Amino acid sequence: MSVSVGGNIKKMRLERDMTQGELADKVSVTISMISQIERGIKVPTILLANDIAKVFGCKTDDFFKD
Repeated sequence: MSVSVGGNIKKMRLERDMTQGELADKVSVTISMISQIERGIKVPTILLANDIAKVFGCKTDDFFKD
């Protein structure tokens, strides 16, 4: 069983009715970076994952759950 960090980030973003652009702006990265993370092409750095978690009001551990 494989956990998709990017897939979990995308799911959380959509649950909050947030666009990739809105998330990108809030964490100071490009829309392309968010897209690549969500598609599993790139893995967020610890700092970026932390910033995304703050925006979502969760812990970075939540990105690794099934």
